[in-house]
Amino acid sequence: MIALKSTQQAEAATFPVMNPFDGSVTGQVPVTPPQDLPQILARAAQGQTVARAMPRHCRAQILETAAALVGARAERFAQQITAEAGKTIRQARKEVTRCINTLKLSAEEAKRGAGEVIPFDAYAGSENRIGWFTREPLGIILAITPFNDPLNLVAHKLGPAIAGGNAVILKPSELAPLSALALVEVLIEAGLPTEVVTPVVGGPDLGKALVAARPIRMISFTGGFGTGEAISRLAGLKKLAMDLGGNAPVIVMADAALDQAGEACVSGAFWAAGQNCIGTQRILIERPVYDAFRAAFVARTCSLRTGNPLDEATDVGPMITEAAAERAEMLVTRALKAGARLLAGHLRAGAVYHPTVLEAVPHDAALWCEEAFAPVVTLEPFDSFGQAIDLANAVDFSLHAGIFTSRLDLALEASSRIEAGGVMVNDSSDYRFDAMPFGGFKYGSLGREGVRFAYEEMTQAKVVCINRQ
Repeated sequence: MIALKSTQQAEAATFPVMNPFDGSVTGQVPVTPPQDLPQILARAAQGQTVARAMPRHCRAQILETAAALVGARAERFAQQITAEAGKTIRQARKEVTRCINTLKLSAEEAKRGAGEVIPFDAYAGSENRIGWFTREPLGIILAITPFNDPLNLVAHKLGPAIAGGNAVILKPSELAPLSALALVEVLIEAGLPTEVVTPVVGGPDLGKALVAARPIRMISFTGGFGTGEAISRLAGLKKLAMDLGGNAPVIVMADAALDQAGEACVSGAFWAAGQNCIGTQRILIERPVYDAFRAAFVARTCSLRTGNPLDEATDVGPMITEAAAERAEMLVTRALKAGARLLAGHLRAGAVYHPTVLEAVPHDAALWCEEAFAPVVTLEPFDSFGQAIDLANAVDFSLHAGIFTSRLDLALEASSRIEAGGVMVNDSSDYRFDAMPFGGFKYGSLGREGVRFAYEEMTQAKVVCINRQ
């Protein structure tokens, strides 16, 4: 593992990374103290000089080679994700596959995203001018990543940043940093100069020092709204790209294929133990099919197997910590006391919180109006399409939404009227393809991820104009 030695200590202090399921120690990680900030920034500045000078074909080759190395070690990466983040092994394998694709897309973007010719003669008086614009690196990018996708979300920041010729200071979640650090090692093995990515692991004080540091030109953050708001206050004049969570609605119309809708929504609600910013949280069902959908959905939910994430048969593993599971339990308890009805779940064993389904949740309850980030879903009937749209748009956080219907006109109208960064038709809200633009409306995000779009966020246009007179 790459880590900076503390200027205050001969050896940096370490802290354990815990397995969410059984509490065992899955690794030890050196802690970077805030007083090492000058050393971190100096290394990143050197990395920026090196990265900017790298030809595009070299950046692309490094990313392609890294993708191949991750593929060759796919099972090792999957086991690591499961050990530190608690994802089921089947879900972890899918994350590794997505990471490989993200790195390959980044390699292509390194070769493709060069700029374009500007038609200066489109403006009277500029007939004798020709020119173009290029995409140039921003400089040093601070990437702050969460625990729930500890490999692929890191690739979504490192891949486009490297493709664009930037240096990166990478701060992964202290709860699940091992996959991120392993990916950095793979990139270096693939030929990336060591100075280009500087990984650091530490607590809030380190984060605050990095966010406020003037040499950093962009912060790419994935995490909670409160942390994102604090970053924006502290950052100063920097570019910000943030994915801050959601509270995804899925509309089920009476004409929908109910079996397809139910199966997709169960997966969308409980994937990664609900720790998914685009996970389905509110399912809005047209009243004529509400009872049938509810019965089938609850039955599917109760058939899910919870427990050891390394067991191939497990569908829902632990949440990241016992405290996170206790929070989910508390939110549900409060909703029940406020009048909600429990249809399934609401059982906890340590960090494992069983998939939970509620109905009649009051609209002022946290489970309705805030992001749960837990394996909890609410069902709600509606009587008209317009009411469904209003309910879908009733919250402040909006990344993805979904609608199930056999009518193209309703699908298109919903896609137009729902306030979200993505509307999935005949799919749950949690579908994401790594090449598409990804981000939210309202308070859900700033900027967009998705390799091409992140590349554009992480580069800046430079115009070259030649006067032929």
